[in-house]
Amino acid sequence: MRLGGRLAAAIEILDDMERRHRPAAEALKDWGLSHRFAGAGDRAAIGNIVYDALRRRRSAGWLFDADTSRALAFGALALEWAMDGAAINSALDGDRFAPAMLDGAELAALSSRSLDDAPDAVRADCPDWCVPLVTDAFGDDWVQELAALAARPPLDLRVNTLAATRDKVLSELKGTGAAPCLLAADGIRIPPIDGAGRHPNVQAEPAFRKGWFEVQDEGSQIVAELAGAEAGMQVLDYCAGAGGKTLALSAAMDNRGQIFAHDSEKQRLAPIFDRLRRAGARNVQAVADASGLGPLAGQMDLVLVDAPCTGSGTWRRRPDAKWRLTERQLDVRLREQADILEKASAFVKPGGRLAYITCSIFARENQRQVEAFLAGNADFSLVEPVPLWRARFAKAADRARLGDGGIVLTPANTGTDGFFFAALQRRPA
Repeated sequence: MRLGGRLAAAIEILDDMERRHRPAAEALKDWGLSHRFAGAGDRAAIGNIVYDALRRRRSAGWLFDADTSRALAFGALALEWAMDGAAINSALDGDRFAPAMLDGAELAALSSRSLDDAPDAVRADCPDWCVPLVTDAFGDDWVQELAALAARPPLDLRVNTLAATRDKVLSELKGTGAAPCLLAADGIRIPPIDGAGRHPNVQAEPAFRKGWFEVQDEGSQIVAELAGAEAGMQVLDYCAGAGGKTLALSAAMDNRGQIFAHDSEKQRLAPIFDRLRRAGARNVQAVADASGLGPLAGQMDLVLVDAPCTGSGTWRRRPDAKWRLTERQLDVRLREQADILEKASAFVKPGGRLAYITCSIFARENQRQVEAFLAGNADFSLVEPVPLWRARFAKAADRARLGDGGIVLTPANTGTDGFFFAALQRRPA
């Protein structure tokens, strides 16, 4: 397929998403199944246009003064593919599968408008209702922070030190652009792709099948490191999900001690069993039923709460979620987080720690939740963020946002997805 056919497909998928209110991944999968003639390269390029259009939805729409799927897809080419109007029309000329070329009015709008003149929320590609939330989180830096969340993400891997070393994995991935992550001790990064490019299918690599690495954002690796799991500890991963952080904790503990992996939604926990086997993680016990946690009350050295949240820190990877999120959904998450913190804290032994993590950038889900929990639980206190960070990442002391109740990671500062981390210490007996 030429660019014109790919662009037409992207517009069709964006229309389908709008009409049926469905996630991008689902719409792209269905399009691929019904258009089997499209090769892997075509599907990747179409996906790039769709995701670029969603990441830059407001700025693309502003350039064309329209919010149609056509405007968003063409805007994606202008903003992320570095194509001006003439280049776009030249690429579409003579392609019978292409959408109509840019007309005079569209060309004029594209050539005369600059994002430098756009409103802040447009330059940030941020929903209007979220502006108070991000200004609360980032103050005067909110436009810069949100703009970074609208860029293409890298592909990050975590080396499983139970089975391999970083040098060994890098050798296996030679030719992919893989290099050590800046911060995460066991992290590997493959840079963001350009244009119609695609990341390598690393999960097809023999090294992946042998359990040498997992796909995991560097930010997720960093917060797992900050949790401070050590060999011999008793650890509860209270919201384990598919087990990404559980596996990181197991490796940090060198398979010594015990990790109990639990999630209130059993189906979310289901993938953990195959992942544990592949990684060779032998110190993990999955506990699907909450009733099985009873004997652990007051016994854990570390309880990790990777709380359900809005996922606003992952908008680079799931940009459609940014536009589907509502204030009502945020309120639901806030209630869930407060409830989970209370329940999980009961498993922390005297002198033990409760690690609270979200992949959100909103202070209401992060610092404000920690403040509310501490106000109602006098036997817990905040572990000071600055020394906690510097103890593990001394060479990057100026990167994370430290203080105000915890540690904040963002694409603009740490080059990671958005994450929040706070450690809470229970008073010794």
